Amino acid sequence: MFTGIIMDVGQVLSIDREPEQTHMHFSTSLATNNWAQGDSIAVDGCCLTITGFPAQGGFSATLSQETLKLTHHSDIKVGDKVNLEPALCVGDPLGGHIVTGHIDGLAKIEEVTNVGEHRVFRFSVPLELAMYVVKKGSVAINGVSLTVNEVDHCCFTVNLIPHTLTHTNLGNLSTGQRVNFESDMLGRYVERIMDFQNMQNTQNTNQQENR
Repeated sequence: MFTGIIMDVGQVLSIDREPEQTHMHFSTSLATNNWAQGDSIAVDGCCLTITGFPAQGGFSATLSQETLKLTHHSDIKVGDKVNLEPALCVGDPLGGHIVTGHIDGLAKIEEVTNVGEHRVFRFSVPLELAMYVVKKGSVAINGVSLTVNEVDHCCFTVNLIPHTLTHTNLGNLSTGQRVNFESDMLGRYVERIMDFQNMQNTQNTNQQENR
């Protein structure tokens, strides 16, 4: 589990693509002496398992075809900057919102507008994901916890403050780029509960009609 508060911006050092998986090596300025193989870390919001430490100040992870299909890691290149957040420990502050690291899909940057020192991003998401985006709700973009300003069908806007622009890789993004998108998991639970309620209501109606 994560909170969407980025702890470091690392860099992609190497990529080894295989037919069924891809191995990546990342740099980080975070202290890795207490990390171990098998630990979880969010890389641009995608929860990955650390598979090794090939060099000091870095770690490796293996990405499955499913991960590559759902995230922008399929487009990632050596030298790219990535947002890093280690998994939460008991007692850590929850500064953003509950982020699972399970990417729902890709959002596309439709427009970027400078407003003083701030920057307003307008994103679009696929229709099947748009229902989970609500005004003043939470989303995670490349692992960054953000508050939705406005929603218009399949598009939504967020406002990025100077701190976010300089302490994450979002400040380097431009129109047309794809980013990792995770909706607030609370919406998923509401949808599941309503599906079961509707199914139960349908069953009850059918039983009454058959009496």
